[in-house]
Amino acid sequence: MTSQRHIAINAFYMASPTQSWAGMWPHPQSTGADYNKLKFWIDLAKQAESGLIDCVFLADALGVPDTYGGGPDAAIRSGAHFPANDPMLLIPAMASVTRHITFGVTGNTTYEPPYLLARRLSTLDQLTEGRLAWNIVTGVMPSTAKAMGQGEMVSHDARYDVADEYMDLVYKLWEASWEDGAAIRDRARGIFTDPSKVHTIHHRSEHFSCDGIHLCEPSPQRTPLLFSAGASSRGIAFAGRHAECSFMSTNSIDFAKKTTQRYRQAAVTAGRAPDSIKVFNATTVIVGATEDEARDRVREYQRYTSEEGNLAIFSTWLGVDLSLYDPDGPIDVVESNAVQSIADSMRATGDMGKVTLRDLARFANVGGREAFIVGSPDQVCDTLLKWRDEADVDGFNLVRTVEPDNLQNFIDLVIPRLQERGAFKTAYKEGTMREQLFPETGPRLRADHYGARFRPSAVET
Repeated sequence: MTSQRHIAINAFYMASPTQSWAGMWPHPQSTGADYNKLKFWIDLAKQAESGLIDCVFLADALGVPDTYGGGPDAAIRSGAHFPANDPMLLIPAMASVTRHITFGVTGNTTYEPPYLLARRLSTLDQLTEGRLAWNIVTGVMPSTAKAMGQGEMVSHDARYDVADEYMDLVYKLWEASWEDGAAIRDRARGIFTDPSKVHTIHHRSEHFSCDGIHLCEPSPQRTPLLFSAGASSRGIAFAGRHAECSFMSTNSIDFAKKTTQRYRQAAVTAGRAPDSIKVFNATTVIVGATEDEARDRVREYQRYTSEEGNLAIFSTWLGVDLSLYDPDGPIDVVESNAVQSIADSMRATGDMGKVTLRDLARFANVGGREAFIVGSPDQVCDTLLKWRDEADVDGFNLVRTVEPDNLQNFIDLVIPRLQERGAFKTAYKEGTMREQLFPETGPRLRADHYGARFRPSAVET
């Protein structure tokens, strides 16, 4: 039996030696230590496109994880989110050796000036010919606030209030500063741009002020495809207004189903269609030719992963210093200023108060983390389809482990099985990233999207 609803698959990376699972870089089959070489990213792009992966999705962090143990040493030792290079600089190189695969890049609304970020994202959308998404984040690390000279980090919900203002300004720059056809490129008259069709944006809000012309001519999508990762109540409300794709990280199908429903309802509340948001879940997949082979690989990876590095990452996500807990005692986390949805997921699934520090440190299926799927190709496919059908998710962010081998295993063993079941594409669609995910939409924001109201007829210039 086959299904026509295709799953979308993103390769989830960060410009660091390791990412969600710390300490994997010393593995003899890992190229993680070469994260700062261009070949690493060019090879990744070629590999992912050869397997029809939808997107290379680049996470980012602007600070060092320093919650665990009251300092950054655990993260620094294990290569967990540190060192961390600028992901935006990687995309042109990857785009130059590919044609269809798309790129998601993280940009922070709390610390990045909107006028400058809008310019960089427009440039990337031009250079990729419309294959770009912006993952909108507000930041979770106190170390970033200190490094940026802001002292205490802005509270969780207040960061989203700032982000709403931020979005108003970048929409104006992308959608209203240039009219269609402004860049006429008239060689005979020597006129590149018609000045009458380029407008200064005058913006005033509590946190932002701008009197300026967007420096880039309109890119293929104008506004890049918009991702948002927030799954707290405030984050979901933000996604309902702005996101075209959202992603979460949970190992519970029931929690994922409820969260997906909340995303779609938030879109409706914002005046949009419920299918105007596609939902992704972070997922670690370990596949082998047989289940035994896959489980052997898990045991092998467990020998390499850094337990203190994993706890350093998790402490940052939770906003709680886990070194203060008994390694074998239950963890009960109070509300923090960090990723609230992780604690929400642990409570909803009954893991809060049961999961121990040692559990969180292991390379394993752990409460509060992403889905963890291990097995043969058919077992992995069965589980992915179960998530799609029962949780109503549209796709998965494949969490990086030992690469490039683990991604290649997925491409070689899982993708063909999904294709046989009619659950994965057999060729890329043509067009921009927005057109690939929403074929009926075209390259621009949908008319019911909040950002569409900032097109020239709705903005004072």
